[in-house]
Amino acid sequence: MVRCSAVLAVACQCTSLGAQSYPVKPIQLFVAFAPGGAGDIVARIVAKKMGENMGKPVVVENRPSPVVAVAAVARARPDGYTLLMAGSGTALTSALFKALPYDLIGDFRHVSALASFDLAMIVSGEADFESLAQVLAYAKANPGKLNIATSRIGSTQHLTAEMFKSMAGIDAVIVPYRTTADIIVALRSNDVQMAVEILPPVLEQITGKSVKALAVTSSIRFPGLSKVPTVSESAIPGFEASSWNGISVPANTPDQIVDRLSREIEAAIASPEVQMKLRALGMVARSGSSEQMTQRLKNDITKWKAVIDKAGIPRL
Repeated sequence: MVRCSAVLAVACQCTSLGAQSYPVKPIQLFVAFAPGGAGDIVARIVAKKMGENMGKPVVVENRPSPVVAVAAVARARPDGYTLLMAGSGTALTSALFKALPYDLIGDFRHVSALASFDLAMIVSGEADFESLAQVLAYAKANPGKLNIATSRIGSTQHLTAEMFKSMAGIDAVIVPYRTTADIIVALRSNDVQMAVEILPPVLEQITGKSVKALAVTSSIRFPGLSKVPTVSESAIPGFEASSWNGISVPANTPDQIVDRLSREIEAAIASPEVQMKLRALGMVARSGSSEQMTQRLKNDITKWKAVIDKAGIPRL
């Protein structure tokens, strides 16, 4: 018994010392997106700054399969060397799947948010619509004739469009497309009259006026498009949706490591260089506490489950 207690004490001491000296080697950040997307860009900008500040590189590992990537981190050693880019996408997956090989809340410690990116309600630059209220008036006067483009079924864009239909009380057709480029072509050809898309890939078209942004879907206006109102203030009070990312670690990661990561994320996000890079891409850098990120994930799962059920989207 004495021998077991001694072994346990040594093990605990080693864990504590390891946490205090953290990091002593490169850190992996698993990103469940293909390279080049908005989430991947956020990961690389923040990871680079964190690596510079911590003295050890934070290496982005793209695993473009949300379930596989999240499960891999859930099973990883809780030593701070395997991180997960979590957020609205992982919450949506938890809402959409009947069963998963992990529990997004129970199997992780959620460290901090990184950045959020608004979704925009856009129309062709040549469209007659000048406000979201005009779109709603058209939809109510012409049931079933408003076509709304989004990305793939089950995406944040798609479910935001479904929530928009539901809260506005309109009969509209949601048309999923494979890429943002396909959505822009559909708008210009009037195959669809409006689209719901995240800001980063359409910000240049908005500022260049080839498309018009009628509203953003977050609770506050995007600083880079200060004249564009929110959906809530322009047409549907209480409407809010956004795409966001943060960093999570396996559930049993020691407090010292979680606290260190939280400080490093906050420092990276506060960097004027990071703020400027993200703002130029249509993103807003936002950190936060572990409790705030966990609650936001819980809220998103609940919200998207309700939208999925009301839209009649089959659970996978």
